[in-house]
Amino acid sequence: MTARIHIVGIGDDGLDGLTGHAKSLLGAAEVVIGSTMLLERIGSSLSAERIECNGGLDELKQAISRLPDKPTVLLASGDPLFYGIANYLTETVGKDRFEIVPHVSSMQLAFARVKESWDDAYLSNLAVQPLDRVVDMIRSAERVGLFTTESITPSVVAEALLDRRIEYFHAYVCENLGTPHETVTRGDLRSFLGQNFSPLNVMVLVRRTGAADLPSSGKRTRLFGNPDDVFLQSRPKRGLLTPSEVRCVALAELELRPDSIVWDVGAGSGALAIEAASIASSGKVFAIEMDAEDYNLMLQNAERFDVPSLVPVHGQAPAAWSSLPDPHAVFVGGSGRIVPDLVRGAAERMKTGRIVISVSSPDNLVAVQSVLEAAEFRTEVRMINIARGQQQLDRVRFESLNPTFLIVGGK
Repeated sequence: MTARIHIVGIGDDGLDGLTGHAKSLLGAAEVVIGSTMLLERIGSSLSAERIECNGGLDELKQAISRLPDKPTVLLASGDPLFYGIANYLTETVGKDRFEIVPHVSSMQLAFARVKESWDDAYLSNLAVQPLDRVVDMIRSAERVGLFTTESITPSVVAEALLDRRIEYFHAYVCENLGTPHETVTRGDLRSFLGQNFSPLNVMVLVRRTGAADLPSSGKRTRLFGNPDDVFLQSRPKRGLLTPSEVRCVALAELELRPDSIVWDVGAGSGALAIEAASIASSGKVFAIEMDAEDYNLMLQNAERFDVPSLVPVHGQAPAAWSSLPDPHAVFVGGSGRIVPDLVRGAAERMKTGRIVISVSSPDNLVAVQSVLEAAEFRTEVRMINIARGQQQLDRVRFESLNPTFLIVGGK
């Protein structure tokens, strides 16, 4: 039976930072394989044969296939399973070939140094993720941890964020973590422009309390189905915006015409109402929202998208629609027990047309469907599951959005 290879994580502090178990594995190893930089961290006291491998994952895989059947340690930086080599090797070579002994990741150390939790942070490695994609993810995050590179430095990241009007983060650069030369620099993003840092750094971003998500650009990109991040959204309520994929289905089911009269009940910051107004450009889209913060964000979004047919209504339904003209199409989005009552009231105002309701709970799904059928609407139900691909090392990982139920009624 071929001997297992121990993948041992090591920090910038070398042997001194290893556990007793990791040190014993290195002491018993007859072969140690790793990059030149990692091999230098263990010094010259070990008698094991050393194999340098600096050419990337494919070269490392080939080197492993040629290893002698001897006790072997493969050195990795930090936690081998966190943006490290272990995932790739266990999937391509086989899990049975390896044992993994992790070290504290420099990402963990960075968040510890700035005294911030990282359990819900957006974490990424700019060596394997395009900067533009990372910036789009940062826009909506509360906390961010980034492995930078020699070419994509903290200064470059700060410039990219500022160019896209993402200015609402406190920023930290943590250098040489775990070594006597450890440094943590704090500032706003502008203070990092033009600064030079050690290549061994982690950049941490922490959103300022109450800061809203700024849109990614000032231009409309599509008639409807625009990316979520082109809309100004409130914090901490982000996630209530109807995702672009669901918006496309909902708008199609509403069967809007250029002269349609539309109600959007619970319009939030206005994404669906604005796109409905783009389609019903000669009609009227009444966007009803009771929350003052979201209503103000809707006004700003409407100004950016230039949709004259949109009529924002600040008030609580059903009282807010009492003076509005009867609709040809209604969209109701929201949660809670009030949704079926809102649907009942809206259905009573419709002589003919389409109504689409977006809910997230099966209980509301059943209740809304019963209300529509009692009002003599023909009903259809959709459950929409969306997963968006995120690049991770050499593969795509899919991140699922919360499932959405759409109930469609026609009369």
